Amino acid sequence: MTINERSAADGGFPVIRGRRIRYHPLVRSLVRETTLAVQNFILPLFVRPGYGIKKEIASMPGNYQLSVDQLVDEVGAAADLGIRAFIFFGIPAHKDAVGSSAIDDDGIVQQALRAVRSAFKDILLITDECFCEYTDHGHCGILTDHGGRLDVDNDATLPILVRQCISHAKAGADMVAPSGMLDGMVGAIRRGLDETGFSRLPIMSYAAKYASGFYGPFRDAAESPPQFGDRNSYQMDPANSGYHYGQACDGVHGHHPAGQGSLRGSGGRVQCQRRIRHGESRRAKRLD
Repeated sequence: MTINERSAADGGFPVIRGRRIRYHPLVRSLVRETTLAVQNFILPLFVRPGYGIKKEIASMPGNYQLSVDQLVDEVGAAADLGIRAFIFFGIPAHKDAVGSSAIDDDGIVQQALRAVRSAFKDILLITDECFCEYTDHGHCGILTDHGGRLDVDNDATLPILVRQCISHAKAGADMVAPSGMLDGMVGAIRRGLDETGFSRLPIMSYAAKYASGFYGPFRDAAESPPQFGDRNSYQMDPANSGYHYGQACDGVHGHHPAGQGSLRGSGGRVQCQRRIRHGESRRAKRLD
């Protein structure tokens, strides 16, 4: 018989009372597991070539594509409100089949990083790492023929993805955020950064990214919708969330011996727990 059962049998109230930690607002605040504060926010910003440009995004009213000079002003205004983290998405002047402008050390994101870092020291600069903004076909890497169907060549894209991350790190990025949903991308990027002197730079992987129409406004903002087909062969099927949750953890823990990275899902940052059938969930997230 439990304590509560004995108390009930004695005609008394239960000994264990959950309301004890809810009776006072300061007690509730003290034991609260989840909080939301300005330091938790990351502001996405979209940068394009030119000067004095502030082009409103039709599907995201009140948000803009900005030239580098306007981006610096926007970061300053947000920093004044207490926002300290920013993620940059680039719209290049030139697109081609392999997204070559993404790895140009004088590319639009690289210019933005240098300009913003010169103006502000105590902020966190994150860069989106993908090729859909930079390719003329709008897919997230190099294409190859698979049985008469064009699809992203996973292993051919990994080396240029690594080069993109290294270029951003050299330009001043504090964190890289690969979002192309390629197998092995976290491990490849980690090795590339370590070998070029950026072993302290963390990776924030979009490791649970679903093939969803909810990304439509972001695709408009980054001018990155696919020009044919869809992204179902590399982004996740929303109907298989349980399977993909484990796959996301494998992408972090399985591809690099040191362990590896922080995850970001379609709905925000997620804690990685490896689900074990007939056992308990385990494993906390880790930045690497």
